[in-house]
Amino acid sequence: MSKISLLAESRDIGASISGLSMDRVVAKKTSLGRMVAYGAGAVVAALFIYWLVGMLLGGRSLSVNSQRIFVSDVTVGTFEDFIPLRGRLVPRSTVYLDAIEGGRVEEVLIEDGTIVAAGDPIALLSNTNLQLEVLGREAAVTEQLNNMRTIELQLEQNRLAHKRNLVEIDYQIVRLNRSIERQSELAAKELVSQSAVDELQDELDYYRSRREVTLESQETDTRMQAQQLQQLRAAGTQLQTGLTYARKNLDDLNVRAPVSGKLSGFNIEVGQSIVRGGRLGQIDDPDGYKLNVQIDEFYLGRVDLQQVATGEHSRDTYDLRIAKIYPQVNNGQFDVDMVFEEDPAGLRRGQTMQVKLTLGDNADAILIPNGSFYQETGGNWIFVVSADGTEAVKRTVRLGRRNTDFIEVLDGLEPGEKVITSPYTSYAGMDRLTLD
Repeated sequence: MSKISLLAESRDIGASISGLSMDRVVAKKTSLGRMVAYGAGAVVAALFIYWLVGMLLGGRSLSVNSQRIFVSDVTVGTFEDFIPLRGRLVPRSTVYLDAIEGGRVEEVLIEDGTIVAAGDPIALLSNTNLQLEVLGREAAVTEQLNNMRTIELQLEQNRLAHKRNLVEIDYQIVRLNRSIERQSELAAKELVSQSAVDELQDELDYYRSRREVTLESQETDTRMQAQQLQQLRAAGTQLQTGLTYARKNLDDLNVRAPVSGKLSGFNIEVGQSIVRGGRLGQIDDPDGYKLNVQIDEFYLGRVDLQQVATGEHSRDTYDLRIAKIYPQVNNGQFDVDMVFEEDPAGLRRGQTMQVKLTLGDNADAILIPNGSFYQETGGNWIFVVSADGTEAVKRTVRLGRRNTDFIEVLDGLEPGEKVITSPYTSYAGMDRLTLD
């Protein structure tokens, strides 16, 4: 190798060593702002994961202002099993006044609100069609009675004809017997022929046979005539009864009070047309009252006859008991009639009265205040406030009886816990409430 080659190679190696010192890697420094951003992102991610886990495990939640809810304590106390009601005074007995037959009002004899006695005339109606119908029935009855009289006369004539025939036959038999006796004596002396005696004997046999047939016919006719007469008389009696009812309907156009009492709801006018069965008014018992009360259908299974109640009116207290229950439910309520143990004085029909109906005996129980939450939950669940008061969690409970103040707790709550008893309308579908 030449010196020139060695020299060139040494220069290349020196150049390589010199380049290594110039290309050294310098470490980059991270800024403080970027580190803060990374930390904040990690915190947000952790919060999101926490929220997601909470949603999956704890259900949906909602933040609620604690000032807008009402929190109540779960306590132990005496539960009074009653419900407050409002009743309306109605007459104890009412007789409705209906038009038995329709017609036109010709005259109004009594004003509404009048005290009437049984049988007093109230109004006069007219009905031309009914009058013509009654006249037609009378004519039909008269015709039928005449027909029956004619048939009875014919039957009597037949009976007399049979009797005349028997009299005639008996006469002929007697005459022929006498003639045969005389002719037999003459024939024995050969004064008359035997054929004359035989003819008389044949005629006698004929009348005897005819008498038997006539008696049989008379017996049959008598039996048939008796049955026919019985049927005709029964038909005549039915016709007379029908005519009596028709005349009574005609007389019912004169409207009379069926019982004594106070006439009410009577507002017909002269010239007004009343349909058959139309309501004219009613007659109420002026001295006796009962209380008509509407009760929520929730209590239908707990209300029974003879249950006692207490009514209050003008600071007076009245003892009541249930006398009748109407099982029909209308608009979520059913009606009951309560009667007074003693007839009240100074009360009038239509007045209202506050009533407290006792459903059962008083008993010690776990209680929560009665609140609007019951309408949304049906008593199946409730929001229970945590011990630190920061949240309320939905919990399944079993509630029992309730009155205006408290609800009986059967299961799911313990004394000392706190629950939300304000309306749950805005919390539908929520499982947890965060209280701010």
